[in-house]
Amino acid sequence: MEISADELERLFDTLEDVVFFVKDRRGCYSHANRTLLHRLGLARREEVIGRRASDLFPAGLGARYDLQDRRVLAGEVIRNELELHLYPNHHPGWCLSTKRPLRVNGEIRGLMGLSRDLDRPDVRHPDYGRLRHMVGHLETRYAEAIRIGDLARALGLSVGQLERLSLRVFHLTPGQLLGQIRIEAARRRLALGESIAQVAMASGYGDQSAFARTFKARVGLTPRAYQALVRKGGGGEGISSSMIQNRPLKPR
Repeated sequence: MEISADELERLFDTLEDVVFFVKDRRGCYSHANRTLLHRLGLARREEVIGRRASDLFPAGLGARYDLQDRRVLAGEVIRNELELHLYPNHHPGWCLSTKRPLRVNGEIRGLMGLSRDLDRPDVRHPDYGRLRHMVGHLETRYAEAIRIGDLARALGLSVGQLERLSLRVFHLTPGQLLGQIRIEAARRRLALGESIAQVAMASGYGDQSAFARTFKARVGLTPRAYQALVRKGGGGEGISSSMIQNRPLKPR
C-alpha cells in the first residue's frame, strides 16, 4: 500500500516538534507541514510551495540548505545530522535532520526530509546520574583534547556501551554532545565580539580553519557571518551551553 505525500503532510501537521517537507527535482518545496510554516512566520502553504530554501531562510542558511538538497538529489542520504536551526524572530534550536532521495522507477524525482527537535534528556533513566557526570566533564573541559575512550573507561564502560547509553538518555552520542557544547561556547564568544582565532582556541579547536568548517557545518553560517548576524540582532541568544538546560524550539 502506498502513502501519498499529501497524507504524510497531514500526518506531520499534528507534530509541533518536527519539520516535514517534500521537494521536487529542482529543490523546490512541493509539501511542507504547518510546523515549518509557523517557524518561517508564514500563514499559508502557498507561500512556501514552489520556492527553494534560499528564498525563505535567513541569509547564508538557505544557501546551505540548497547545497544540502543538491547532495541528496545526487543520491546521498543524510541521517540524523546535528544542526542548529535559526528562524526569523525565533530562538535558535538544535535539531536532528534526515533527508533522502525520492525515486520513481529508479530515477530520483525529488527528496523528502524532516528535522526533529532535540528532545530533553530522559532524567528518569537509571543511568542519568551516572552520565550526568560525563556531561559535566564535557562542559568544564571542552576546550581540552577529550577522548571518548577515556570517558568510557572512567565510567567502567566500553565505547559502544557509552554511546548506546548516551543515545538513550541524551539522544546524542558523547561525540555529538561534545560538538554541541563546543559550538554553544563558540556562539557565546562570537556574540561578545571575540576574534575568530580566539574563539577557535577557547572552544577546543586547535586549528582555525577546522573550527570554521565545523561551525558552518553545524550552524549553516561561517563564524564571521554568524557574528555579523548576531550584531544585527538576527541570531539571538537563547540556548544554554548545557545540554541539560536546552529547550526544544517550539513554533510561535
